[in-house]
Amino acid sequence: MKSWKSLLCVCALLPALPALAGDSIPSPGAVPSGKYVFVPDSLQDDVIRLLDGHSKVVDDLNRLDPDEMTVFKGDTVPMVLRSINLGRYDRGLSNFLYIPKGVWTIGLTASYGELGTEDLDIFGLISDVDIRAHAFSIKPYLQYFVRNNLAVGLRFGYYNAKGQVDSFHVSVMDDLNFDLRDIMYRSESYSAALTLSQYLGLTRRGRFGVFNEIELSFETGNSEFRRPYNGEPEVTYTTSTEAQLNFSPGVQVFIMKNVAFHVSFGVFGFYFRNEKQRENDEPAGNRFSSGANFRFNIFNINFGIAVNL
Repeated sequence: MKSWKSLLCVCALLPALPALAGDSIPSPGAVPSGKYVFVPDSLQDDVIRLLDGHSKVVDDLNRLDPDEMTVFKGDTVPMVLRSINLGRYDRGLSNFLYIPKGVWTIGLTASYGELGTEDLDIFGLISDVDIRAHAFSIKPYLQYFVRNNLAVGLRFGYYNAKGQVDSFHVSVMDDLNFDLRDIMYRSESYSAALTLSQYLGLTRRGRFGVFNEIELSFETGNSEFRRPYNGEPEVTYTTSTEAQLNFSPGVQVFIMKNVAFHVSFGVFGFYFRNEKQRENDEPAGNRFSSGANFRFNIFNINFGIAVNL
């Protein structure tokens, strides 16, 4: 069994035999002139793996050298970080160096969402629908990498949202019939947050990576709700303070040497919120609420750009 495997390996290496006679072999980056063909050092190992039943030849990602080093700002740093073994089963996940320790990052994330309907008619039950809404946020931030692929940071944010119902008519027989008009909601808030970001490098060259960010934020803001009541406009004004703990995974790619583009998704978080309300300039009450969000929100997709210094 081993003999015929070795024979095939030798056949695969035949183009390199002229080197035994003293001739030189072109470098890997050179284009062969037709006399010689460059044979990688790993070819023999690839052939053996293929003969052992592997459906495809493995690449360098499956032959990591834990002692491999690279140079960053004159210092040698490890290229391959400690392998990640999730549970008792080894899934073969390895973490390449993505952003080294000691790097400062300044960046900006933003999000925008919009919803609009006009002249919507659903089986004659819901008609004359004109609803418009939009929301956007902008968040500058600063990060420092305390370890390889691990950063702590500070983020500030501004959020603005507005929704308006110009008309909304519902007619179901005679027992459910109403018409909503001239309803408006507006919200505005400011926030500051502490962040912890863990990155996972996907390639040796460090261009592609995924990350998970944990954010502890504190927010203050106000909102306004206008609607007609007994033929007169009624206004509810709310001031609020809120603390949040959010988990946001994302992907990042370097589009230039020190400039990266990333997208993150807010998928899970906890919040504690305190509100004070006034109706037509008269105190209306206080409310404290808390809860957890576990959902994908189109208004919580953040696009950002970062510069590493």
